[in-house]
Amino acid sequence: MMNRKKVVVGMSGGVDSSVAAYLLKEAGYDVVGVTMQIWPRDAEEDMSAKGGCCGMSAAEDAARVAQTIGIPHYVMNFREEFREKVICYFMEEYLAGRTPNPCIACNRYVKWESLLHRSMQIGADYIATGHYARVEQLPNGRYAIRRSVTAAKDQTYALYNLTQEQLAHTRMPVGTYDKPAIRAIAEELGLMVAHKPDSQEICFVPDGDYAGFIEKNSTCPVPPPGNFVTADGQVLGRHKGITHYTIGQRKGLNLSMGHPVFVTKIRPETNEVVIGDAQDVFTDRLTCDHLNFMSIPDLRGEMRLTAKIRYNHAGAPAVVRRLDTDLAEVIFDEPVRAVTPGQAVVFYDGDYVAGGGTIR
Repeated sequence: MMNRKKVVVGMSGGVDSSVAAYLLKEAGYDVVGVTMQIWPRDAEEDMSAKGGCCGMSAAEDAARVAQTIGIPHYVMNFREEFREKVICYFMEEYLAGRTPNPCIACNRYVKWESLLHRSMQIGADYIATGHYARVEQLPNGRYAIRRSVTAAKDQTYALYNLTQEQLAHTRMPVGTYDKPAIRAIAEELGLMVAHKPDSQEICFVPDGDYAGFIEKNSTCPVPPPGNFVTADGQVLGRHKGITHYTIGQRKGLNLSMGHPVFVTKIRPETNEVVIGDAQDVFTDRLTCDHLNFMSIPDLRGEMRLTAKIRYNHAGAPAVVRRLDTDLAEVIFDEPVRAVTPGQAVVFYDGDYVAGGGTIR
């Protein structure tokens, strides 16, 4: 009898990862379900009560699904990795006046790096998730993430930072389905998570109060209130602290200017938040570092690609030009709104992720 390939499925207790586990079992894999414990014990119950995916209910839901579809299920402790690679990074970036994307850090360093390492230790050949994306090996031999068949749920933006080694050991069976089809499969199987709502917020800040979370959890001094200023330094009023703001923000400024105004820049060195008009939040270029290339082995010179500057950005045609070992410039055909330091810019070559970096 031929040995079946073993795959560890990261099961969050949601419908997507639940159906992913079922699809892989049906495809003939030896499937093991794993729920990752990532939140401190004293906060798990609170996370569950607020609807976060990090709490105890996630593991309980995943365990019930695993029993229903007939696979073993385990809980693994990744609390330290999550604290260091995601929570600390999240707080440090906001304190530095940038707007981080913790889901990208979690995917790269926890869901893949840490989970893959432990899975290989127990004899697994692959790990798998319920992301709406596809993994393919291209004619050039490289592995790449391909857009999901459904644009409405495509999650490739948050996966651009995965390495070739990680992709070679990854399965993403949900990427060839749309959400209604996944829910229909779950309903047909009688899974109790078939109509469970999707998580909408950052899992460890389910109430969306990022500044409050940082004030409560940071061991570093939190920036105090400071001045709203114009680009040339005119003081317009007082802000609550730079962790409360992001580029392009309009709501919550409490400035009576007689016309709409927006955050155009955050200056942590002077504790100032710069305010401007609508046109001031548009630019036709950015620079990025912490580069990672996926469908292409590297970027020498320049290349025309589509660039996404945030998760819900449709993407815009641009020229990506290498400036240094870990620095690239992106020049858009038309100005784009609210380029935000700390966020990812992801490059697409057709349906495939070519690479990406962190906006400077």
